[in-house]
Amino acid sequence: MFILAKLCGILMLVWFYMTAKTHGGPLINWSIIGLIGYWLTWWLSKLLIEGPLVNVVPKNSSVVFLVPVVLSLAACFLIRKKLISSVPPAQP
Repeated sequence: MFILAKLCGILMLVWFYMTAKTHGGPLINWSIIGLIGYWLTWWLSKLLIEGPLVNVVPKNSSVVFLVPVVLSLAACFLIRKKLISSVPPAQP
């Protein structure tokens, strides 16, 4: 499952880069913000949510390992939305 987390991290980097390119934001800054937001959320949810949840659910359940990835993707969506709203509209 760690491979899935790495793949999603790379996809977030590309997603934020493409968003910055489309909306005229700083490319590198937005990419780094997206990557840090993803990994920070992933590690926090892995430590605070997945750790205690593993003890409750049966050991062969792989759904528990998807919780940090899903929460990180949701956090990145909100971060991206905030970055887009911070860009001033284009002047004609």
